[in-house]
Amino acid sequence: MATPVRPWRTGVAGTAVVTVVGLTLTACGGAKVGEDSADAGSSGKCGTFNLAVNPWVGYEADAAVVAYVAQHDLGCTVTKKDLKEEIAWQGFGTGEVDAVLENWGHDDLKKKYITDQKTAVAAGSTGNKGIIGWYVPPWLAKAHPDITDWKNLNKYAAEFKTSESGGKGQLLDGDPSYVTNDEALVKNLKLDFKVVYAGSETALIQSFRKAEKNKEWVIGYFYEPQWFLSEVPLVKVGLPAYTTGCDADAAKIACDYPVYDLDKIVSAEFAKSGSPAYDLVKKFNWTNDDQNTVAKYIAVDKLTPDAAAKKWVEANRAKVDAWIK
Repeated sequence: MATPVRPWRTGVAGTAVVTVVGLTLTACGGAKVGEDSADAGSSGKCGTFNLAVNPWVGYEADAAVVAYVAQHDLGCTVTKKDLKEEIAWQGFGTGEVDAVLENWGHDDLKKKYITDQKTAVAAGSTGNKGIIGWYVPPWLAKAHPDITDWKNLNKYAAEFKTSESGGKGQLLDGDPSYVTNDEALVKNLKLDFKVVYAGSETALIQSFRKAEKNKEWVIGYFYEPQWFLSEVPLVKVGLPAYTTGCDADAAKIACDYPVYDLDKIVSAEFAKSGSPAYDLVKKFNWTNDDQNTVAKYIAVDKLTPDAAAKKWVEANRAKVDAWIK
């Protein structure tokens, strides 16, 4: 999934301030990402709320709305931290990250940080359902209907060749940090393809947009929720059906991705801090359409995250009030 997260603007709401802190890794792998949340005490005052922002625009939408409500309704000082998925979890044990708002599975990280280290706890579903898969532009699915069955992909492999795919068909992925089984799938399904990384959500979207406009051959990794599907309704390729446990061995995966019940993860200390920001995160729940609306405000309409959140919050006040009761 994702665009390299655009720089967040510093904003002021009363005493509430939003800042962005970059990431520096220490030699031992911990993240030096700025302030901790020690002032979010049991009094119920919010203090500082350290919010991880992972690099895709759907997550930006989550973070924009939660940060806006935390600032304007709860008086929090929100520190947004632009971090890749796995790096964000490292901050739970140090107090440098309080919350991750959109977790895509990551049973390995749950085991490490929730079960083993006990530095993190689950904070419930976002309400979003996540779907990952391989997609082709609509023109291609219409011109070659059988291409939506993985068994026929080798038949068309030569059409997908690029200068980067080494004589094989190109399977275009996004940011290398995203959840992906694609290299294992190509190998285990014996497909004459090579995974090539576009590098970002923006690059992936541009490739599909151009392919549809110019009738170019592109097959690639994509996902829902994603506002772009309302602009170009990409067609999903059928992979072997997902069954429980078919992805247990990462090297042997030969099945489709599961449907992810996207959830929130918080630091164990934050969960017992008494901060109203924790209650907000726990109650935060919306639909794929809600997320796509805010994401489109940011990605297409070019609103700042704060302006996008303000627009959505003002139109959905009853839903927001339910999060902060």
